Amino acid sequence: MALLRLSWQHAKPYWPAMLAVLILQLLSTIAALWLPSLNAQIIDTGIAKGDIGYIWTTGGTMLAVCLMQVITAIGGVYFGARVSMAAGRDLRRSVYRKVDSLSTLEATRFGAGTLITRGTNDVQQVQMLILMTLNFMVTTPIMCIGGIIMALREDAGMSWLVWVSVSALAVIVGFLVWLLLPLFRNMQARVDDINGVLREQIMGIRVVRAFVRENFESDRYEVANRNITRISVQVGNVFVLMFPVIMMILHLATGAVLWFGGHRVDEGSMEVGSLTAFMQYLIQILVAVMMGVFMTMMIPRAVVCAERIRELLDTRSELEFPATEQVPTPTVGRIAFDGVTFGFPGAEVPVIKNVSFVAEPGKTTAIIGSTGSGKTTLLNLMLRLFDPQSGSITIDGQPVSALTRGQLARAVSLVPQRPYLFSGTIGSNLRFGKDDATDAELWEALRVAQGDDFVREKEKQLDEPMAQGGTSVSGGQRQRLSIARALVAKPQIYLFDDSFSALDVATDARLRAALPEAIEGATTIIVAQRVSTITEADQILVVEDGEIVGRGTHSELLADNSVYQEIVRSQLEEAEAV
Repeated sequence: MALLRLSWQHAKPYWPAMLAVLILQLLSTIAALWLPSLNAQIIDTGIAKGDIGYIWTTGGTMLAVCLMQVITAIGGVYFGARVSMAAGRDLRRSVYRKVDSLSTLEATRFGAGTLITRGTNDVQQVQMLILMTLNFMVTTPIMCIGGIIMALREDAGMSWLVWVSVSALAVIVGFLVWLLLPLFRNMQARVDDINGVLREQIMGIRVVRAFVRENFESDRYEVANRNITRISVQVGNVFVLMFPVIMMILHLATGAVLWFGGHRVDEGSMEVGSLTAFMQYLIQILVAVMMGVFMTMMIPRAVVCAERIRELLDTRSELEFPATEQVPTPTVGRIAFDGVTFGFPGAEVPVIKNVSFVAEPGKTTAIIGSTGSGKTTLLNLMLRLFDPQSGSITIDGQPVSALTRGQLARAVSLVPQRPYLFSGTIGSNLRFGKDDATDAELWEALRVAQGDDFVREKEKQLDEPMAQGGTSVSGGQRQRLSIARALVAKPQIYLFDDSFSALDVATDARLRAALPEAIEGATTIIVAQRVSTITEADQILVVEDGEIVGRGTHSELLADNSVYQEIVRSQLEEAEAV
């Protein structure tokens, strides 16, 4: 049912083309069924009686029918291909939009490997089934029913050969489908596994090489490769049986027609032309059934793929954004946490516990704490990558859950801890938050982010190609481009998640000197590891085990907060040791 529902849902908008396929395939099949009858007439009337004129006339009719069959068959395939490709395109779009709407937790639960497989391989299997159905499955029932009728017209006495042959094929098809369905389900799971392993190895290739783990990772891939190979061989073993058995039935049926038909011709109860036509109709019926068998072999895998796609599309996202703007877009940027608590599913204790604070426009709020204390989670909650389990988060007094994704994106810009750049150009990456930004705006953002110097050194400058992930530039350059990207968007709230860690001291100092003027009036929230980078902040929040254990300025915390004092002391000792 999942396959039928999914296919019909995405093919239905193209019903005029599907109707054209049905009409054209019907005409093509009628033409194919007409030809053996015309051939029988030539043999029984033209050749048997030596009527040359009849042979030429009927032969001309056969030629015209053949031409009609070719034209209608080409037209049917053309429209069938358009429908299937369009349906596949729409299905991929639906999968992409669903993946894009998943929360971080939901995407992690599915896994990147299976999401990629479902959006590519699984969709392709459903798309190919739609194509093959429109091209062959429309013809198969018409050919079978029409062929049986035409065969009975030629000689009803041998109709039992048709029923026996078709029944034998039906039993074989049912048995093979029963064998293949669990194999294909297992195969798609193995495709997920091998995609996941390969993606992980590509993403972590530097770590693999740094720890000389190539052999270990090769063994992991070999296991995944061996598993999918084993399942593929089992599927192949079933397919190996299919065509020899079908061809055996086809040849046995042909031999039976010649044997029993020959006796009927000898008895005078059947004409030679009728025997030839009957044999051609039986072959047409069995070939149509064989194409149906071939299609049926595709159905089990397509069923499994459709179930996997349906599972994804039916997933109800935990984060539901309003479809239209229901509240005003934030213009000030005042962000407030009120008793916010958040924990990951299955975790014994919350990551964030009853956190309350206010970040004011025109001021800088810094968040500092030990690794794993919940600093980045606070930023993710501001971006609504997660929803809190209790408490509220508001921007300008409006709950973030009331904002559309567009409104939230216009109000908040993030510079992540691990900056990511997309394939394209430097300019296209900088315009990620504002696609109509001018070159002058890009250069100004680069100047503030201390990135204009190395960009000007590039041969094509803003049009310089960028590799996926930003691997064509260094870590520090990638971080500066990420900062410039946030500046181009000109939001009301800037979130810097330890975004200056890859910068040297001199570059860091120049950037911080230029930054206040560029983001004047905006709310700035900085997650930091180094105390030296936040000493000028208007408000410092000290986070420990998901709770705020101190707040104030650098001097206030240094005077009376033991956790902050410990952080400062540890960094001073580290600096002295260096």
